[in-house]
Amino acid sequence: MKRIKYLVLTIIASSFALQSCSEDKMDDINKDQNNPQDVESKYIITDMMVKSAFSTTGSDLAFYSSVYTELLGGAYNQMYNAQVRVGEPILSSTYNNSWGTIYSTLRNLNIIIEKCSEGGTEEGNVHALGMAQVLKAYNLAILTDLFGDVPYFDALDVNNSIAELSKQEDIYKEIFTLLDNAIANLKASTNYPSMGAQDIIFLGNTNAWVKTAYGLKARYTMRLSHVAPQYNEVIALVDQSFTDRKDEFMLQDGKVPYPFYTFAVERTALFGSQTFFNVMQANDPNDPRLVDYFVPTEIIYDENDVEISRTLSLVDASKTIVPSQSAYSLSGISSPTDVNNRGNAIYLLSMHELKFIQAEAYARTGQDALAIEALKEGIALGLNKRQTLTYPGYTYPLAEGLTGNDLIKTIAQSKYISFNEVEAIEAYNDIRRWKAMGEENIPLLFPGENTFPLRFTYGQSDVVSNPFVQAAFGDGRYVYTENVWWAGGTR
Repeated sequence: MKRIKYLVLTIIASSFALQSCSEDKMDDINKDQNNPQDVESKYIITDMMVKSAFSTTGSDLAFYSSVYTELLGGAYNQMYNAQVRVGEPILSSTYNNSWGTIYSTLRNLNIIIEKCSEGGTEEGNVHALGMAQVLKAYNLAILTDLFGDVPYFDALDVNNSIAELSKQEDIYKEIFTLLDNAIANLKASTNYPSMGAQDIIFLGNTNAWVKTAYGLKARYTMRLSHVAPQYNEVIALVDQSFTDRKDEFMLQDGKVPYPFYTFAVERTALFGSQTFFNVMQANDPNDPRLVDYFVPTEIIYDENDVEISRTLSLVDASKTIVPSQSAYSLSGISSPTDVNNRGNAIYLLSMHELKFIQAEAYARTGQDALAIEALKEGIALGLNKRQTLTYPGYTYPLAEGLTGNDLIKTIAQSKYISFNEVEAIEAYNDIRRWKAMGEENIPLLFPGENTFPLRFTYGQSDVVSNPFVQAAFGDGRYVYTENVWWAGGTR
């Protein structure tokens, strides 16, 4: 009996040991090795850089901005609706995908910030922290610039689906705080290794990130010039930013295609704009971009294959537009007829933008000579953006004796031309700022009162689930009457 008893105890003990080993093994088996619960910041931030460039800068937000600014014309599907102001500008579904993506990006950037801050699992990784703060400031600014007051301070907690709207003025204070903190962190020393190739924008060059932070501060300080002009501060900030094109905050990667090219391939809904053509032609009838930036709908050749004439069909916002994917001229910058357009750069902040910002600040403080110098630099840089079409041998003519409002308008129109296509969001922000300051620097053709969207509608996901957003949304028509705070509005 004892022998049987010991045998039973041995079997029971063995079964417990086997059960314990099996449970440990099953714990490992049940882990999704391709979806780990804790990911190093350097891996998260790479995805956030791609998202910031392709899914924020080069998203629907830019496509719609290009229509409202008349940099491009919409002639098919949603872009046609936006062009003729039917449905799209006031619908909550219009920008919903981008709305959700920006919030997702902000939450992921918060994860990096928490990891790399005091008490986090990567405490002391101050360079990753600084990069995340720059990217967060950038995405947050686009969110509030386009939508105004938005859920923010309590909204990045995924468990809080009914966060109240935060005031744009307070969000802007947060943006500047993020950039100031980013500069301090990026200048600090760290024992963590360089981000290296995980930083697909600057390859771990923290000095370039510091310059980007100063450049963004210059952009956002100028953005507030209607409510709190600080032109000397703008000038100083630009001086601390990019000194070479290699510093530009942009993404040009063979794996991340130029968004407007992809949109042209998949949708064929955006086309050459008569407004954009007119502005360019008025500044210089011999501008070579008048030929290259607009794909003709017809070219006639003689018997020797020499071009006799070409026909352009541009979307004219002042006239009836035919919904069509083939009736209008494509944009030469994004046209699929040149596959090289796929590799055009996605600009988040360009050096030419900063030179135009500085030129405007000089002009508004009466420093005309310095304004013209900065203007010339901006024009030259804009002519040679990192894209298929460049013009190193072309000199853009300027009228003699430019001063006052004429100088400001020339700066504005030169900047507008340089922003085609992927910098359309910034063109939209500029036009709204100038309008708030009583200036019509860009001669838009769309007729009638209350037909220029002053902001974008909130995303449908929050309109249907968050009563604060739903109340602010109403019927959506507020987009034609309610300016954002920095343009003189209250929300």
